[in-house]
Amino acid sequence: DIAIGAGATLLTLSRANPGVSVHALVLCGAGTEREAEERAALSAFCPGADVRVTLLGVPDGRTPAHWETVKNGLAEFRRSCEPQLVFSTHRNDAHQDHRLLAELTPTEFRDHLVLGYEILKWESDTPAPNIFHPIDTAIAEEKVRLLHKHYPSQVGRDWFDESSFLGLSRLRGVQCRSPHAEAFIAEKTVLTFPQRGAA
Repeated sequence: DIAIGAGATLLTLSRANPGVSVHALVLCGAGTEREAEERAALSAFCPGADVRVTLLGVPDGRTPAHWETVKNGLAEFRRSCEPQLVFSTHRNDAHQDHRLLAELTPTEFRDHLVLGYEILKWESDTPAPNIFHPIDTAIAEEKVRLLHKHYPSQVGRDWFDESSFLGLSRLRGVQCRSPHAEAFIAEKTVLTFPQRGAA
């Protein structure tokens, strides 16, 4: 789902920082077709990055019933990395899997910047984001091409199309005076200020 919510941001971050380490946790799909899709997609959306993917085998759409597995998997994932930035789902997402992950992420990443991305889908839970990443039309279109290439299992869904993805990115672009944008909710922000006289 991160490719849907932050694919263009991943592309621009990876291209601007060759060799950056990207650690990704995927709750559902271990040992299924979705695992291959996620691994290929993350490699494509993070060109030149050192991508490490951890997959759990929680049944899709059933994470609340597997709370302990999700919590323990997230805790183990947290011990494997020390990120500068954390992308996750947002707390007001109507999908139960997304919402649970959003609730648990700040409990493991306690002193990190955590940005919640929006995932276009059937539910009418479009958030009011407060952080925008401006992108140009070429990046927005590349994101759509990569989504269709790497997620064949999703292509049949009526919301999974070019018009939907470009429409949302155009709307977010209007909101920050850019051709397109991806938008986020600051789920957790930690500020530190240097002391006077400190280097």
